[in-house]
Amino acid sequence: MLILSRKINEKIMIGDDIAISIIEIRGDQVRIGVNAPKSVKVFRQEVFDAIRTENKAAAESRAVFPDLDLGGSREAL
Repeated sequence: MLILSRKINEKIMIGDDIAISIIEIRGDQVRIGVNAPKSVKVFRQEVFDAIRTENKAAAESRAVFPDLDLGGSREAL
């Protein structure tokens, strides 16, 4: 893990097109801004974990389809 120190209005660049800016420091909270292309998804860790958990549960679930009465004999199918 790379650990960097930054002051308000200073940035950290990730590649050529992602910039992390320090917006405000208040007590033990730091507000940051993320400037990235729209194709890059940016989430807080707890939101990312919730999405990953839901996606995993959806992938593991089995689809249940009701029996359909088509009103005819099966021979016609």
